[in-house]
Amino acid sequence: MAKTKNLYRSGKNRILGGVCGGIGEYFNKDPTIIRILWVLLCLAWGSGILLYLLAWIIMPRNPRHKWND
Repeated sequence: MAKTKNLYRSGKNRILGGVCGGIGEYFNKDPTIIRILWVLLCLAWGSGILLYLLAWIIMPRNPRHKWND
């Protein structure tokens, strides 16, 4: 049986909400590259900020990471 991967916000690779870190962990990519692409999305079309906020609300926290609130 295949193991499914879940998309979580990262508690290890986070700057704001852990969205870019979580996407980087999911796709096994450097979160810095994801952050740069996200900033370019914000600058190019302006929708990146809204998408980030929506992802922050929708994506659950990674239960295996320590979260400092």
